[in-house]
Amino acid sequence: MARRDIIILPDRRLRQKSEPVARITADIRALVEDMLEAMYDAPGIGLAAIQVGVAKRVVTIDVSKNDDEKCPQVFINPEIVARSAEMSVYEEGCLSIPDVHEDVERPAAVTVSYRDLEGKTRSIEADGLLATCLQHEIDHLNGVLFIDHISKLKRDRIVKKFTKAAKRAAE
Repeated sequence: MARRDIIILPDRRLRQKSEPVARITADIRALVEDMLEAMYDAPGIGLAAIQVGVAKRVVTIDVSKNDDEKCPQVFINPEIVARSAEMSVYEEGCLSIPDVHEDVERPAAVTVSYRDLEGKTRSIEADGLLATCLQHEIDHLNGVLFIDHISKLKRDRIVKKFTKAAKRAAE
């Protein structure tokens, strides 16, 4: 059982812009461990710190196939520094919006600069699923959800459904 629960729509924290990490401390390392545990338990392929209620610019990702060994990646203060003109469409889902999947169009490739857990500045060129996942998680750090990339009608239906469910759960 994960030590941190993943927050669910319509929790307002999901719309909060996350703060940069100034120093990589023991607390940040513990947060990363908790995020990886929550992500694998869910199960999911990506998680932003805000999804466990921490407004820090930290992302964990593992896009390895189910039968592969785990290959966790950690991105601290990730920023997209380049996007391809070519677009691609992936069916996206989100651990904070369970059981909802929609096609989202995003740049097919991105270059992301970030810091690793040792504090070193790094850069990664990503395409395919990793590019989509990075863009999705970096959106979270900016208070943007994947449903913001679909039609207003679909988005409104999804938000209404989760708002009703949250009200029922609170009763």
